[in-house]
Amino acid sequence: MRKIIGIAAVASVALLAAGCNKLQSRDQLNKGVQAFKNAQYPDAVEKFKRAVELDPTFDTARLYLATAYMQQYIPGAESPENKQMAQAAFDNFQKVLDHDPRNDVAIASIASLYLNQKNWSEARKWYEKLTAVSPSNATAYYSLGFLAWSEWYPEYQKARAELGMKQEDPGPIKDKKVKDELKAKYGPIIANGIKNLDQALKIDPDYDDAMAYENLLVRESADLVDSKQEYEAEVKKADDWVQRAMDTKKRKAEKASKTGGGIVAEQPQ
Repeated sequence: MRKIIGIAAVASVALLAAGCNKLQSRDQLNKGVQAFKNAQYPDAVEKFKRAVELDPTFDTARLYLATAYMQQYIPGAESPENKQMAQAAFDNFQKVLDHDPRNDVAIASIASLYLNQKNWSEARKWYEKLTAVSPSNATAYYSLGFLAWSEWYPEYQKARAELGMKQEDPGPIKDKKVKDELKAKYGPIIANGIKNLDQALKIDPDYDDAMAYENLLVRESADLVDSKQEYEAEVKKADDWVQRAMDTKKRKAEKASKTGGGIVAEQPQ
């Protein structure tokens, strides 16, 4: 009997300690959030790390920890410290996904990290994961369209420059070999990019950034068609996207001026 009572007492102490740790973890989270809001990211990292140490299952704290690391990452900087910051962010987002594989904040954040590192293939993979777990996420589809343009545009510009074509010179590209090579390699990428931008606009018809990249992909890929008539028709489509984007921006600005609306920062939930 004494043994049973002893075991129960130990269990009670363990439960009490666990509950105390959870309370302390949430206190550290709140302190970390305050530091994060004040842009004191190194201090926020320490608070969030402590919150996670106290309660390793506290995914909200780990999301904040990963985001605080990510906030300190500078895209394009090649220092070891900067790379370590990105890796720390990635590792902690991945740990969230180990507990919750469908966590859309973690998936979107990893996709964004790869996008900022210009790792197009990995970014695409993660944005596709995001569309799978969050099919109504217009930003995910827009990002896939942006990625398509990011892959295509440098090669498009390079090809025109090598052919002596100025930016203002109309298409289509006259060199059939060059045009066919570009079409074979980038045609599917462009088509997929346009398809994803269309989906973003289906979800959010007022997504003016998606309209802007529809314009770019349609206008630049017009250089790959076979005739002047086709080229002019594609350019007309691109011009229509420009007008739609401008009209949408104007309408949004007018609405914001009437309502006094502003931007609200999103934080991990």
